[in-house]
This record gives sequence, C-alpha cells and structure tokens, in this order.
Amino acid sequence: MQIHRIPVLSDNYIFLLHDAEQNLAAVVDPAEAQPVLQLLEKLGASLSAIFNTHHHSDHVGGNLALLRQFPQTTIYGGAEDRGRIPGQQVFLQQGDQVSFGGRLAEVLFVPGHTRAHIAYYFAPVADVASVTDVISEPAGELFCGDTLFAGGCGRLFEGTPSQMVESLSHLRALPDQTRVWCAHEYTLKNLQFALTVDRQNLALQDRVEQVKQARQRAEATVPTWLGVEKQTNPFLRWDAAPLQAATQSLDPVRGFAKLRGLRDMF
Repeated sequence: MQIHRIPVLSDNYIFLLHDAEQNLAAVVDPAEAQPVLQLLEKLGASLSAIFNTHHHSDHVGGNLALLRQFPQTTIYGGAEDRGRIPGQQVFLQQGDQVSFGGRLAEVLFVPGHTRAHIAYYFAPVADVASVTDVISEPAGELFCGDTLFAGGCGRLFEGTPSQMVESLSHLRALPDQTRVWCAHEYTLKNLQFALTVDRQNLALQDRVEQVKQARQRAEATVPTWLGVEKQTNPFLRWDAAPLQAATQSLDPVRGFAKLRGLRDMF
C-alpha cells in the first residue's frame, strides 16, 4: 500500500492509498474530486473506497463526484454521521475494521472536533522507512482527520473537552512509531502556540526551527510521528508538569479546556 499526499484548498491534505498489485485506490477525506481524479488517471488506478473521518465539507466535498466517476466505490463514515456524509453507504463504529491493499484498519471513535468523528488505524506491517511523498509499507498509519494535528488538535465544534481528552488518550496509547496523517497544514502556528505554554521543552524548540525551515522551502510537515507528538504537542501533554503549571490545573479535562481556549485565541 502506497500513500500519496494531495494538497488542496488553502491548507487541506487528501490521502490516496494505492494498491499497485491490484491497481486499486482508496481515498481518505476527499475535499475535492478533481485532484484525486488526476492522480488516479496518472496511476491508471480505479477507486474502490472513500474513507471519511467526519462530515465537514472540506473532508467530504468530493464524495459524489468521485462516486459518479467510479460507481463501484464504497463510501465509509462514522455511524453517528448518518445523513451528514454525502453518499455514505457503510456506517462504522468503534472496533469495526475496514480493509484495503491487503491490510486491515481498526476504526477508532474519537469525538470532540465533531460528535461523530472517527479515525482509521492501519497496524504496523514492516520496519519504519524514510518519509517521502510516496511511502511503501513502513509502520502503523493513523488517518485522524481533524482530531489530532501536528503540534495541535482540532477545535471543539460539537464535542466536549471530556470527549476530546478521551479521544486523544486513545490516540496517545498507539505506538510511538505510528505515522500520523492529519488533514491540515497547521503545524507551524500550532508549534508557535505550544512554545507559549511549554517554553522549556528543548525537543519542542528544536522542532519549531525544523518546521520553520521546512515551510520556508514549501515542504509539507505532514505526516508526523506519534512519538514526536508525544514529546512536543501540548494536546498530548496536558498531564505533564509544565502544562499543568501553564493551565494552573491538575485536572485533565479542566487543563485541556484551558489549553484549548488559549489556542483558540492565539
């Protein structure tokens, strides 16, 4: 299974999964159809699945146009998003599995950004490889939509701080070598905020400089590694002493809520 990252809109990423042996493809959160169709034509592949994480238009906007071009495509989404994802045919819950390219992905229910948000976790099948635009069979792959970002997390549009803490706790429990495919290029601003609440974090300081240089070269900062996020992302460190001091709370939910509020105003 190869993974192609497609930049669209102002800061979105679509991810196309390609099974070269069968020449089939699946797409995660297609905001637009045309860039996906162009890549499918280049690959000479047919689309067999759309994996949606949640109902927002910048994640599902291309569903119906892709379905018209590939009527055999199956559209997946969360069970609680019924009626909100265009063309949805399969309604997934926590612990369900989907398959593509000979690999199984576990469905994780991760509400917070929305009340129905899900993520897809493909467990590891091989050793970690270097990250490029096209990656073949490295470690576990997490497609988390807008729940977890590089250096941050999603705004709480429909969910509660308690839900988001639980959701992020589930993601934080995955292996460090999990690669995180989040749906937006928000990394630099997220990390600039992180420095305001975690100033003494040397790993964070180094990461900010690396990301600044990458963005100056117009390079993407997605995917990221979960191990890196655990060290530098304040929304996976709400229970670390520096973040507890910054939020003046030992309570995980209250601390997270304070942190999220500060980020919203940043």
